[in-house]
Amino acid sequence: MRALKSRMTSSTLKSALVVGAVCLTAASSLVHAQLEPVRLYNGIGRSIPMQVDRPEGSQGDLSIRLLRPKSVEEGVYEEVAKAAAAEGTVDLSTMFPVLWTSNVHELLYAQLMVGADAIGSAVVLQPMVTPQRAHLMAERTTADPESGQQIVVPTITLDPREGRPMFEPEQDRLLRAAGRVPPEREVVFSGLRTYVDRHIVLDTTLGEITVMMRPDEAPNTVFNFRHLVEGGFYEDIIFHRIVPMIPRGPFVVQVGDPTGGGSGGAGYQIDLEPTGLPHDFGVISMARSSDPDTNGSQIFICLSRSGTQHLDNRYTAFGQMVGGTDVLLALAATPVDDQGRAEDPPVLRSAKLVPAPPIGTGPLPVTEPAAEPVGR
Repeated sequence: MRALKSRMTSSTLKSALVVGAVCLTAASSLVHAQLEPVRLYNGIGRSIPMQVDRPEGSQGDLSIRLLRPKSVEEGVYEEVAKAAAAEGTVDLSTMFPVLWTSNVHELLYAQLMVGADAIGSAVVLQPMVTPQRAHLMAERTTADPESGQQIVVPTITLDPREGRPMFEPEQDRLLRAAGRVPPEREVVFSGLRTYVDRHIVLDTTLGEITVMMRPDEAPNTVFNFRHLVEGGFYEDIIFHRIVPMIPRGPFVVQVGDPTGGGSGGAGYQIDLEPTGLPHDFGVISMARSSDPDTNGSQIFICLSRSGTQHLDNRYTAFGQMVGGTDVLLALAATPVDDQGRAEDPPVLRSAKLVPAPPIGTGPLPVTEPAAEPVGR
């Protein structure tokens, strides 16, 4: 795991927040969020009520800061705005009019502060925006009917061998390059989904893995995963697929099918979601079939960048491990057959939501361990 950066101060908060060291006694104070939404959904232009609770015995002025994730891997968040707060119910829409007036609809965090200290888990402010859709597309060469020149046109296909998932912006770019007019797409901002940030703890028979959610990269996928975890879906499920190595490098461990066969799920599916989070060691992503929109409950954890970078832009990565490197390596070391199935598979005994550390006080995502030197 990377070394943690120094604890944030009021001076660094003016420009960015960096991750600080966390001790067990500090973690024990995170049992309850100190800033909590009154409701989950807040329609555009309406109030955004939050409950503010001052920690017992704390001193200093209460304030709330809006933070934009800038470089989560390095623990850096930019301050968008700040406002004084008071105990009781406050309205973020009046404290931060920018939430309704800005033309940029981006995910932000609301962090309660007492003086210069961040207190409790942050609140995720997710814009409810018309999502991008992906289709399985092939780039086919055809003759332009007017000029006769050969042009490349994205075309929907059902064959995953000739096509790849392609979101609307890329489809539009290719159509414009071919001299075609892309179809109009209406994008509507409807309001904010607000909820307290949480980490996920995966309790396996080989130990615990802690995952930091990345709603800034894949908000709907994160929310779906949280829903399944909170509902008790991930209880006593085997890791049905373990692929420690492919020609490119270490690959993945996979779980999330209650039947253990590899084809089961939660009884529903969600769309593929665009994400800029690279598939790398300790990154958690959604498994699916060849149809892009068959995400559901099956997840995989990446074992290396070299082995999983080809999954970028094809699968939805939505979280990063912040603890449990030794457990992931132990899972990957499970003896398996040629199909990646273990005779005695490890089990995901349960998954649970736990309070996320305040912004600026948690551990950074894990990094891939250095390879053991090869002996002569």
